[in-house]
Amino acid sequence: MRDMKLRNAKDVSTAPFTALGLLGGYLVARETGIRPLGGVVLGLAGVYSGRTWLAKGGPKETAALTALYLGGFGASHPLAKKVGAWPAVIGVAAASAAASHLLVDRR
Repeated sequence: MRDMKLRNAKDVSTAPFTALGLLGGYLVARETGIRPLGGVVLGLAGVYSGRTWLAKGGPKETAALTALYLGGFGASHPLAKKVGAWPAVIGVAAASAAASHLLVDRR
């Protein structure tokens, strides 16, 4: 296991990871009842995506996508009170994944 290596950052498609981080983080927190565990999923997916954002897009795109990713997480909470938890999480995950694809993954 110590020889496990991450893929080259420039070879990673981040859209699935941003969606996984938001959807998976919510699901893990909901199903386990341990909110920080959901935060771990959110954080790991964000860091993994962030290294590719930086390698392929540079600091401006990384800052913008990080703000959208974390802002979507924050916005999903009040949005969930209006539309429900799953629609809120799916909406912010889709927005983050689409932005990741458009700004970085297409390169």
